Amino acid sequence: MSETTEPKRGDSGLVETIKVVLQALVLALLVRTFLYQPFNIPSGSMKSTLLVGDYLFVSKFSYGYSKYSLPYSAVPFSGRILGSEPKRGDVAVFKLPRDNETDYIKRVIGLPGDRIQMKRGLLHINGEPVKVEPLDPYVERDRWGAKTRLKAFKETLPNGVSHTILKRDDEGFANNTQEYVVPAGHYFMMGDNRDNSQDSRFLDAVGYVPAENLIGKAQLIFVSIEEGATPWAFWTWP
Repeated sequence: MSETTEPKRGDSGLVETIKVVLQALVLALLVRTFLYQPFNIPSGSMKSTLLVGDYLFVSKFSYGYSKYSLPYSAVPFSGRILGSEPKRGDVAVFKLPRDNETDYIKRVIGLPGDRIQMKRGLLHINGEPVKVEPLDPYVERDRWGAKTRLKAFKETLPNGVSHTILKRDDEGFANNTQEYVVPAGHYFMMGDNRDNSQDSRFLDAVGYVPAENLIGKAQLIFVSIEEGATPWAFWTWP
């Protein structure tokens, strides 16, 4: 007469827990790889649209997929799959062309073939000045509480997309530039904090961004931690 040994209830529960955890990890990896990837804002170049300490989701499917869409560029291939063109005014994350590793986030200002120029702090696209309207000054504080007032404007791009830009003055190289002609298959990116942004105006540092380097479109801020606050100290978050 044979005897059967039934598994212990505790062992069965552990196996089920491990299976659930593994399934959750696989699902999270698939979501991060193909749908949404979290990013945090490390600098003030996109103020006041995005602040230091903002954490946001970027939709990776918005512009299709390139080798930079995958973690560590694990599957090298050229071009984009299921690609679609970014729209002027999109806030997009991309790999810095200089090293193809560093993540940058800026606004799409110039499309392929566009002529872009700054004249005394005013953006010109294809020879036409972009419409700007003054807003109340933007007040920012440093870690010691000292206040700085920046000029703020509502900028409206030719396709009707409006956003806030910040400025300190109208002088300097970044406010008085050559005319840039955006090459085919590339984009001209700029920060909303115009006098505190390293972007496509600096050809040796950023320059024109190849379509292949686009990672995705900024979609949703899911948490914002005050600049200088400790991330785990949730009671200090704004």
